[in-house]
Amino acid sequence: MQYYKRVSERIGGPDKIHGSYRLFMVPGMGHCGGGEGPSSFDMVSALEQWVEHGRAPDQIPASRVRDGKVDRTRPLCPYPQVATYKGTGNTDDAASFVCKQP
Repeated sequence: MQYYKRVSERIGGPDKIHGSYRLFMVPGMGHCGGGEGPSSFDMVSALEQWVEHGRAPDQIPASRVRDGKVDRTRPLCPYPQVATYKGTGNTDDAASFVCKQP
């Protein structure tokens, strides 16, 4: 995160960096996987869509798998946005969350 912040400052702030550089944090995931948060996601496809088709990711779907079944989904949000519960719906369903500034 420190590197992202330094690059952002050098380029002229978050609005200018967002078109070419995005940081996606994965809350609750261990260093290389696992943990209580969703740790299964496809960053490569999101990057391919951005680089090859000009469609930058506004969020990346993530899931947590337990005993071979998906038991939680969440959107991964571009920093500094965070996944915020809408106030209604299942707290284990990504549809109940929106990416927004903290």
